[in-house]
Amino acid sequence: MSVDTITRAARRLLTATDFRSPCPPVRDLIGSTDVTAAYAVQQLLTQDRIDRGGVVVGRKIGLTNPVVQQQLGVDRPDFGVLFADMDYTGTPIPQTAVLQPKVEAEVAFVLGEDLVGDLSVETVRRAVASSHAAIEVVDSRVSQWDISYADTVADNASAGLYVLGDRLPAGVNPSSVTMTMSVNGATTSTGYGTDCLGGPLNAVLWLAETARDLGEPLRAGHVILSGALGPMVAVRPGDHVEARIVLGDETIGTAVVDFAPDPR
Repeated sequence: MSVDTITRAARRLLTATDFRSPCPPVRDLIGSTDVTAAYAVQQLLTQDRIDRGGVVVGRKIGLTNPVVQQQLGVDRPDFGVLFADMDYTGTPIPQTAVLQPKVEAEVAFVLGEDLVGDLSVETVRRAVASSHAAIEVVDSRVSQWDISYADTVADNASAGLYVLGDRLPAGVNPSSVTMTMSVNGATTSTGYGTDCLGGPLNAVLWLAETARDLGEPLRAGHVILSGALGPMVAVRPGDHVEARIVLGDETIGTAVVDFAPDPR
């Protein structure tokens, strides 16, 4: 894939962001399955954001849930980069911050150690400083969410915003939890810890190994969004979203976010 083609794909997505106008897919330029090309586009977008003052604070894992994979017609996970200005914890989300938002409920982790060298689920578990109920606001720069695997990878894994909720009790096995997400009080999505690559720590292990092999390992302090525990749901201005993480019959953590109403 030529550098010019990669640059053209990145420019299309950057223009969609800058002008707040969704664009056509980029698969006409990079194909629908070329993972290397897609991540090359993502790297250009990441560098552009850093050049504009963006501060990297972690990573997100996408497409870990079979239902979400079916929704988007893909069959493998992906990852994107989290920036400090994506954190909307405790803050209503204005319309100007998103284009085509959808929400996912998941378990997020804050790392207390770098993840380098030989890795295992136990290595990941020991590296976690805290785990949280979380809501990820996924967003696509591609019009109508008409995305292939390469489109979403190129578009920073459709990363939008995120909210960290309650810290989960120490020692909880995230594979054992269940999740319920509601929009305006109505249940819209449910799932299990095992729906996320068999368990959220498995997803973080996949990401840690991938990032290490790319020469950009996960570091202490990084926020890691481990992937959806249930189907993603479209939201509108004025919506109130609540995600509950449950162990047995007890809610052990919640995350909430409000979307500002339409000012018109």
